[in-house]
Amino acid sequence: MKQYRVLIDSNDEKGLVYKISKVFYENDLNIEKNDEFVDEENNKFFMRSVVKGKITQKELTKKLTDALPKARIRVITPRRKKVVIMATKESHVLGDILMRHFDGELPIDIVAVVSNYDILRPLVEKFGIDYFHVPHDGLGRSEHEEKILALLEMFEHIDYIVLAKYMRILTPNFVERYENRIINIHHSFLPAFIGANPYKQAYDRGVKIIGATAHFVNNNLDEGPIIAQDVIPVDHTYSWQEMRRAGRDVEKVVLARALKLAVEDRIFVYANKTVIF
Repeated sequence: MKQYRVLIDSNDEKGLVYKISKVFYENDLNIEKNDEFVDEENNKFFMRSVVKGKITQKELTKKLTDALPKARIRVITPRRKKVVIMATKESHVLGDILMRHFDGELPIDIVAVVSNYDILRPLVEKFGIDYFHVPHDGLGRSEHEEKILALLEMFEHIDYIVLAKYMRILTPNFVERYENRIINIHHSFLPAFIGANPYKQAYDRGVKIIGATAHFVNNNLDEGPIIAQDVIPVDHTYSWQEMRRAGRDVEKVVLARALKLAVEDRIFVYANKTVIF
């Protein structure tokens, strides 16, 4: 018996659930989990089903496509996803992912960690993971990226790239190659506090909540489709350094949550938003 994750999105119309369920029933597939959502404003239908049976992935894809020729259909065999992590100097988010991976919390294989500095090598190599230092000194942004892209092409397949506080802006060329497969994390003060030391800026303004946002990267800085967010309360007793420590804790949790959603095939991207089951 094989398990599949079936992700379907299309324009909404009568009978969609019936047509899909009919394919499952006629091919003796057991539905283990099912979620549906209709965006009435945009007339869009989304459905994620986990099914089990003897049919092959190719056969199931064809039968669903025949039943819903205008829909976008993805039939996915669950597997450990291959992930590359990109980092700069900060260790908190990277270290958290490494620990969750070590403890078996994330169904991923970390192919490599890539950084424009060599600072985090000792941390990464403690986990037996390959670390690649690609320095940016003296290179333009595109030239530096070409070196990274050449490195990434060495790997057979990459499902997702995680920016674990990677502090360089990616070019449209890079983003296009990994569309909706690059996950970034940032503090949720944007766009109010942009630039150096946002936590000091937040402290000076007396903010009462701090948080983090994980999103897919697109060509609009920090404005890609949001995957996960969270906030925690703070008050006047916090120094800006304590706010930063608290914010880093939120960043770790939110990025791990977003990565888990992605590798479990729970995300639909539509109109710069996400539908998540």
